[in-house]
Parts: sequence; C-alpha cells; structure tokens
Amino acid sequence: MEIYFAVLNFTLSGAIGLIGILTLTKVSTPKEVLFAALPLFFALHQFTEGFVWLGVGGHIGERALDLAAGIFIYYAQGVLPFLVPFALWLIEKEGWRRKLIGILSILGFFLSAYVMYGLATVPSSVSVVNNTLYYYNPSTEHLWVALIYILTTCGSLMLSSSVSVALFGLLNLIGLTLIYLWRPYGFTSLWCLYAAAISGLLYFYFVERRVRFLQELKEKREAFSEKLETELESLKKLRLLQRKSYG
Repeated sequence: MEIYFAVLNFTLSGAIGLIGILTLTKVSTPKEVLFAALPLFFALHQFTEGFVWLGVGGHIGERALDLAAGIFIYYAQGVLPFLVPFALWLIEKEGWRRKLIGILSILGFFLSAYVMYGLATVPSSVSVVNNTLYYYNPSTEHLWVALIYILTTCGSLMLSSSVSVALFGLLNLIGLTLIYLWRPYGFTSLWCLYAAAISGLLYFYFVERRVRFLQELKEKREAFSEKLETELESLKKLRLLQRKSYG
C-alpha cells in the first residue's frame, strides 16, 4: 500500500511540476517569480512525501525517512504561512487589499517563527493512520495554530483582486475545512496534496496577467512612437525655419 501512495505522490509531482515550469514561463516581472513558483514548490513537496511513504513502508532507511519527513513538515507547517501571503503581497496592486495581505504576511511571519522553533526544539514523528500520513509535533498541535494558518494562507489568497487566485483560496479553504472535520490527523499531508492538485489554477492567473502586461507594453510603445513622431515633425519644421532665416 505504501508503494502505491508513493507512486501517486511521484506521479502528481511530475504533473504539477510541468504546470509549475509552464507557469514560470509566463512571469513578466521579477516580483512575480516567488508567487509563480508556488506550483513548482508544491510539486517538489509532493516528491518529498513520496519518499516519506517509502520510509514508513520500510523501503528506505530510517535516516532518509527522517530527512524526508523533516523537509515535508518544515515546509508545510513552517514556511507556507509566511510564503503564501508574502508572495501575493509582492504582486498585488496598491490598495486596501494589499495592506490587508501585508498584515497577514506579518502575522504569517510570526506564526512561521513559532512553528519553526517548535519543530526545531521538539521531536516530530510520522505514522500512518487510516492510510493517511500523520505528522505529529506537540508544539504545533493547537487549534489557534490551525486557525491562524488558515487565515494567513487561504485568507490572503481570497483577498486577491484576481478571480483565479481568489478561487484558488476559496477552494483551499473548503478543502482545509473538510479535511480538518473528516481527518484532522491528516491536516498537513492531505491539504498539501489537495493544494498541489489544484495549484494549476495559478497558471491561468499568470496567463491572464501576461496578456495584460503585453497589452500595456504595446500601448506604451505605440504612445512612445506617436510622441517620437510628433517631436521629429516639430524638429523638422524648426530646422526648415532656421534654413529659411539663414537663407
């Protein structure tokens, strides 16, 4: 059974990784790179969990299992609460939405710091419960941690001015809520699997953003060309006047 789930993770990783690479090709400005890289990060994350499944099934050594589980839980619980709102804050246009996302980024930073400290000082464990990986750490097993986590990740996405990103956030909120009610012990593993599967929505956001960027670039070029033509005509007329005055 563990082999089956490992293959599932590796396969999903490859599919999402391809979408992640395509998403990065639609980046228009440096500020977009971090947010555009999220699908690729999710793909690498699922690739890591494939090794966790191999480890709990005894197919790789205990040291390799600890390394894979550590990478997975640090990214899922410690990095994402800050990474998601901060990456979105970088590309959100000025206004009240960006200010709120900025506040959530700060909140996410402090949550990430707390979680990272807990993961670093208190040993974590991973086990299989009802065919689901259960990542356990006493310092992060609190309802308030889960609520702030949802607020910083899903909340920031739902605040986006983009329909695609807001939909991605809403679907994540629905998924997180159902997972927490259905299998709370699978909160970390199942949500990351679900988020990775629907992260392809971000590709459409960047396609839309790329089209808008190129249109604005074209309009600026046309405006510049018109201004240049006008200035050239003005200079030509001035030159003719000078020739007549000296002629």
